[in-house]
Amino acid sequence: MSAPSLETFNRLRALVAIDDVDARPSRPVHEVFSGKELATVPVGTAEDVRAAFATARAAQAEWAARPIKERAAIMERFRDLVIANRQSLMDVLQAETGKARSAAQEEIVDMMLNARYYARQAPKLLAPQRVHGLLPGLTKTVVHRQPKGVVGVIAPWNYPMALSISDSIPALVAGNAVVIKPDSQTPYCTLANVELLYQAGVPREVLAVVPGPGSVVGSEIAELCDYLMFTGSTATGRVLAGQAGRRLIGFSAELGGKNPMIVLNGVNVDKVAKAALRACFSNAGQLCISIERIYVERAVADEFTRAFGEQVRAMKLGTGYDFSADMGSLISADQVKTVTEHVADATAKGATVIAGGKARPDIGPLFYEPTVLTGVTDEMECGRAETFGPLVSIYPVDDVDEAVEKANDSEYGLNASVWAASPAQGEAVAVKLRTGTVNVDEGYSPAYGSTAAPMGGMGASGVGRRHGPDGLLKYTESQTVATTRLVNLDPPMGVPQTLWQKAMTPMIRAVQKLPGR
Repeated sequence: MSAPSLETFNRLRALVAIDDVDARPSRPVHEVFSGKELATVPVGTAEDVRAAFATARAAQAEWAARPIKERAAIMERFRDLVIANRQSLMDVLQAETGKARSAAQEEIVDMMLNARYYARQAPKLLAPQRVHGLLPGLTKTVVHRQPKGVVGVIAPWNYPMALSISDSIPALVAGNAVVIKPDSQTPYCTLANVELLYQAGVPREVLAVVPGPGSVVGSEIAELCDYLMFTGSTATGRVLAGQAGRRLIGFSAELGGKNPMIVLNGVNVDKVAKAALRACFSNAGQLCISIERIYVERAVADEFTRAFGEQVRAMKLGTGYDFSADMGSLISADQVKTVTEHVADATAKGATVIAGGKARPDIGPLFYEPTVLTGVTDEMECGRAETFGPLVSIYPVDDVDEAVEKANDSEYGLNASVWAASPAQGEAVAVKLRTGTVNVDEGYSPAYGSTAAPMGGMGASGVGRRHGPDGLLKYTESQTVATTRLVNLDPPMGVPQTLWQKAMTPMIRAVQKLPGR
């Protein structure tokens, strides 16, 4: 296994929703492990976005008219194709992002889970729902689900398959067309799966990929779409939310996080320390739901710090297209710069490095060691700001109340992890945390991987939810159709209007006493 060939990239390049791609300006796509150029990708324009939306709108109604079960079956076929092509997909992922193969595999699993969940659940969730009408027997009321139209998906570079394709699956199943803007660093991760979606039966006209800068392509998508799904920074999310609000369209966003872990007295410290590696350093910490703050009860703080430091120092960094490395590379020089500056700022102000703390250009141009700090304060840049890299800080606390208070003391509220002496204690702590997901006795995977449950953030970590029924129904408009039978709301023949109006409230009161009302 190795970086994909130029032939592979050229085949995928042809799928970009841009006319005459070879005559367009392009930008290079690099293998993160080595820095060498792998391929180029054409740079889209606002005109390309408008053309993609025109095509999508023309095709969307026919797509929505297909039976729901037919659209669902396409997603089942896509799932099978993902499984069959998983090795080549992970190769593309590693090449464009520099992540370890274990982190790349997470994205394969994510697409499998979402495709299966929505293929199985969409026919039920999107079916017309009969509800109680105003007057039993006289009013029939049915709620229908209509697709929004054309959904815009603006995807990030850190999980470029999961956060472009898995967000598009429910939109497509719901009968929408989709226009995706992948991050400029990872366009082929999206294109490799779009190719499989086409093979599974999604019409090319209802699913388009337009690469290009966010200020041009992303902004134009936000101006044209009927619903916007965004994953990225809180700052950009606020800008896009403003655009969506001005246009009065729906908007969903998973944004930044400064995710806490709580470790309480009575846990198996060695077990927690080992699991914390995944929680903190999956994808080199470039994960919205990874842990950056660890609050440990003083009774076990020294033991945990020692055990966790040993585990971190033993991690293997590598560039292999296999499962030999525990952690891969950061994706860009900007990410390395941020981590370097956060560590330098913290140590200059008195923080102590327990593990890591330096770049590793001997492994690859963008590698940085997994790093653990103690003695971090709010005056340090990494105290409250999101690092989005392989940096975590440990904070001793007196008791569980202090741990909860400090965990909640953040503008963010995306994910949290709780380790306690018993599941019951962990769950009791979990519901006190102001985060969209909480994992008891794990870091992030169980909550995120529970595809039937909603996933998203509170506070500055986002709006809306992906996964679960919410992740599908947000791409629809609810429409209520109420049919009045036999008689309408006019007074029956011979009944004066005054008497009819006086009888209205007692009549509704009587209806409300019926079972289920």
